[in-house]
Amino acid sequence: MSKINVLVLSPYDGGSHGTWTAGLQRYSGHNTAVLRLPARFWKWRMHGGAVTLARQFLARQSLAQEHQPDVLLATDMLDLTTFLALTRPFTAHIPTILYMHENQLTYPLPADGRIGPMRRQKGERDLHYAFINYASMLAADWVLFNSAYHRESLLAELPRFLRHYPEYNELETVATLQAKSSVLPVGVEFARLLSPEPPPAPTEPPLILWNQRWEYDKNPQAFLAALYRLMDEGVTFRVALCGEQFGKRPLLLEEALQWLGKRVIHAGYAEPAVYRQLLWQATVTVSTAQHEFFGISILEAIYCHTFPVLPHRLSYPELIPSPYHLRCLYQNEGGLLERLRWALVQPQAAREVAAELATAVARYDWAQQIGAYDALLAEVAGKRKGGN
Repeated sequence: MSKINVLVLSPYDGGSHGTWTAGLQRYSGHNTAVLRLPARFWKWRMHGGAVTLARQFLARQSLAQEHQPDVLLATDMLDLTTFLALTRPFTAHIPTILYMHENQLTYPLPADGRIGPMRRQKGERDLHYAFINYASMLAADWVLFNSAYHRESLLAELPRFLRHYPEYNELETVATLQAKSSVLPVGVEFARLLSPEPPPAPTEPPLILWNQRWEYDKNPQAFLAALYRLMDEGVTFRVALCGEQFGKRPLLLEEALQWLGKRVIHAGYAEPAVYRQLLWQATVTVSTAQHEFFGISILEAIYCHTFPVLPHRLSYPELIPSPYHLRCLYQNEGGLLERLRWALVQPQAAREVAAELATAVARYDWAQQIGAYDALLAEVAGKRKGGN
C-alpha cells in the first residue's frame, strides 16, 4: 500500500476525540496531519469551528504545497458543508470521510430540562445541531461510525427527524447514507495501560471501579443505588470513583462520599499513573449508562483484567463476545445486583473471566485496528471526485 497524505479535521479535539486523533497520527502508515481546536464550547465548535479550520487550511495550502491532502478525514463536530464551501478551490476534488464519534440526534436528554446540553431549550432538543450532522453526512463521500449500534440507531431515527419538517423531507437520503456508511471501531492504545509489574494478590475487600463521566447520561444514580443495596446486604467492597467531573463536585457525589465513607479509596479525576494502578487493582467495573456509542473506558478496564457488569443494550453487546453476555450483561436492576454481587463474593472467579475477556478485547488495540483504517483511507483517496 503506497503512502497517502491524510488531513484530519478535529474542531473539538479533546477527550475520546483527542485520543483518537493522537492514536491515528501515531499508528498510521500514511502521512497524517491534524488541524484541531480545543475541546470547549461544543455548540460554538459546531457552528464556528468550520470557519476557523477553513482559514487554517487555506493558510496551510500556501505554506505546504508539497503536502496536499489526498483525503480529508473530519469528525462529527465539524460542519463539513461550511468547511467545503469555504475551501472549494482546493477541496472540490479531494475525497472526504466523516467519522461519527457521536451525534446530536440520538444523544439522550436529561429528565430534568434545567441541566445538560439543552437546558437553554428547557429540555427540548435543538434540532439545528442534528441537522449539521445530517448535512455533513450528506456532503461526505464516506461515513464511518464507531459502532454498529451507533450507525443503526441514527439511521433508524433519521426518518422521524426529517418528517419533522413541513415539505421536501428528503427521506430517500437515508438510504443514500446507509449505502455510503460503515463501522470502524475506535482504536485504543492499550500499551499505555500496561502494568510494570503484576498487581499483588488482593488482601483487602474487592474494588469496584467507576470510570464513567459523572454526568446524567452515564446514570450514576443507578450505580450508587446498587452500591447502597449491597451495603444493606452486608457485602464488603471498596470503591474508586474516578469518573471525570466538569465544574464543581456534584451534590450526588458529595452524598455518595458520606454514605460510602471509608469504602471510597479514590474520588475525582485520576491522573494517568493513578488510573492505571486502579484499573489493575479493580475486581469489577460497572456501567449504568443511558448513552454509549462505543465505550473506551470500559475496554480499558477489561484489558486490565477487570470484570465488567454492563447493560445489555447500547454498544456493549458488541464489545463483549456473545459467550460472555449472560455472565456480564444485565437486563434490569435485579440483573445488575446479581452480577455485581457475584463478582464481589467470588472475586477469583470474576478475575478468571476477566482474564479471558482481556484477550478478546485486545483486537481493539490501535496496532490491530490501524490496518483497516489505512486500507480504507487509501481506498477512498483513490476515488478522486470526477475521476473514479
